[in-house]
Amino acid sequence: MYPFSYTRASDLRTALRAGADGGRYVAGGTTLVDLMRETVERPGTLVDISGLPLREVTATKGGGLRIGALMRMAEIAAHPTVRALYPVISQALELSASAQLRNMATIGGNVMQRPRCTYFRDVTAACNRREPGTGCGAREGFNRTHAILGTSEQCVATHPSDVAVAFAALEATVHLLGPAGERTVAFADFLLRPGSTPQREQDLRPGELITAVEIPAQPRPLRSGYLKVRDRQSYEFALTSAAVALHVRAGVIRSAKVAAGGVGTVPWKLSAVEQRLIGARPSEALWAQAAEVAAEGAHPLAHNGFKVELLKRTVERQLRVVGGTR
Repeated sequence: MYPFSYTRASDLRTALRAGADGGRYVAGGTTLVDLMRETVERPGTLVDISGLPLREVTATKGGGLRIGALMRMAEIAAHPTVRALYPVISQALELSASAQLRNMATIGGNVMQRPRCTYFRDVTAACNRREPGTGCGAREGFNRTHAILGTSEQCVATHPSDVAVAFAALEATVHLLGPAGERTVAFADFLLRPGSTPQREQDLRPGELITAVEIPAQPRPLRSGYLKVRDRQSYEFALTSAAVALHVRAGVIRSAKVAAGGVGTVPWKLSAVEQRLIGARPSEALWAQAAEVAAEGAHPLAHNGFKVELLKRTVERQLRVVGGTR
């Protein structure tokens, strides 16, 4: 680990001043400190924001939800309002990491996770995210766990967050605060595909920090859930996952929100699946037909072609679990 300075922010103004001067924000530290030990990250200054007043869950008008960025993953998963309104969020969090990490990691930090690509974490390997212009070791290397959607010549790493998949499905908004003031960004625009600039992973301006993630009000009744498929039952990242939320009234699907994880360079909104569902009546045939388009646009690599069929099956299974048949 390289030398660094440390400061603890007592209020938002102090935090923003330190961030504007080049400091890196840290709260739970479950990702950043790990990367610092591996010398992947080498910040000169850490700004501890764990004491800032960003730790509450608030129900908004119409049944939406605002989650403070410093809420711990375990706190959100167990929160009665979250469990009642959006079980897909609770389930995604409960299937993430270990109990110890969930007790430490914050929701803002979870969304800001760096890739879990082994080439990114190996400082001797070529990685355009870590060192732009050096190449992507994963493209020609072992890429079984890598992305099939949203990739570029520069990077094929997946985004590792489970709850980010639920946020993408529910069309959340990210609230930001920086030296220039407050702003909001649609979750779909906050996490960036690699394109030609894989080192830029979020739509963040210098010195900005996440203050909250807001879920817009959804039509009721709403049934939702999260399914994660992985190599082992616990402490493992998704090979594929599916977040589904359905509003069914009078036997017809009026609203459908579906996103996938483990297959995209960002949490992948499955708009084509949603379009197949809206206006249709729940049935076994419908789930299969909708899931068939889940992998549209996929570009498998040498070792992860199995993800195309696995994604379809994962989406179909979760549609059946959430939607049932009538």
